[in-house]
Amino acid sequence: MADAKVIPFDDDRSRSGGVPRAARRRPPARGTGSVSSLPGPSGSPDASPQGPEVPRDGDASGRGAWDRRIAGGLAFLRRRVTGEYDVDEFGYDEELTDQVLMSLLRPVYEKYFRVEVKGVENIPAEGGALIVSNHSGTLPLDGLMLQVAVHDHHPADRHLRLLAADLVFMLPVVNELARKAGHTLACAEDAERLLRQGEVVGVMPEGFKGIGKPFGERYKLQRFGRGGFVSTALRAGVPIVPCSIVGAEEIYPMIGNAKTLARLLGFPYFPITPTFPWLGPLGAVPLPTKWTIQFGEPIPTDGYPLEAAEDPMLMFNLTDQVREQIQHTLYKLLVQRRSVFF
Repeated sequence: MADAKVIPFDDDRSRSGGVPRAARRRPPARGTGSVSSLPGPSGSPDASPQGPEVPRDGDASGRGAWDRRIAGGLAFLRRRVTGEYDVDEFGYDEELTDQVLMSLLRPVYEKYFRVEVKGVENIPAEGGALIVSNHSGTLPLDGLMLQVAVHDHHPADRHLRLLAADLVFMLPVVNELARKAGHTLACAEDAERLLRQGEVVGVMPEGFKGIGKPFGERYKLQRFGRGGFVSTALRAGVPIVPCSIVGAEEIYPMIGNAKTLARLLGFPYFPITPTFPWLGPLGAVPLPTKWTIQFGEPIPTDGYPLEAAEDPMLMFNLTDQVREQIQHTLYKLLVQRRSVFF
């Protein structure tokens, strides 16, 4: 199969910072008023078992929290069954993403890959922004972890809308889940529309060249195309936020590529790793590497004239600037980390 299409972002056609969300949603402090004591026969406060029994505050609070959770869960199921929920024109289901999909990804993010996030405040609190990141790992888990990082750590509760290759939308089940999670086909028109609507959009311009590169080339950025993502950001007038991800390269060390089998299956590549396909399904379990995601200083684009989006030299220069910033940060993070797993 020919390489799957990506945004004209890649003309080869190959799509600790903030406070965790749970910590930001603490319930309000309970009142500190005391319960009046009733006078006993001797005029002193009554401590006898005949006085009214007041439930312990902790028990009441715990029961109330569980009651609210159960009520919320039942209300969520009712809306799912009756269809009383909203999706946008791209199929994004914010409620399902917040309450289900993020809850499924969060344990992998927090406990398995133990992702550390830096510089999340560089993503604007409002308005559109284009996050441009490196891509690696054989399977696109880095995109999902990037989505959790923005969702859980940005102080303004921003949501990341990822641009994905058309192969994602050709796979059963994956297609529907990707749409529900806010992913959309990597094309310039959809990307620009989302940016003009004030969304945070994520793109990985390396495409399959990045995610399917051999282990020996880890953390070496592949081509970023001819600057299609820069042109889109310029037309929308939004900043470009470079993002560097360390840790994803080692989850599936790709030591070979069965190209004939890949062509038969219609895949851009068929990875061979030290564990896959030798161990069967067990070989598809990623290694528990320690991840770091760092968002760099935004590069503004609103100061350029409208015709700048058609200037090939400007496209080349800005693309090279973004690529070099991501590559430099990758090297810096690699020097700083103590171990692949810790």
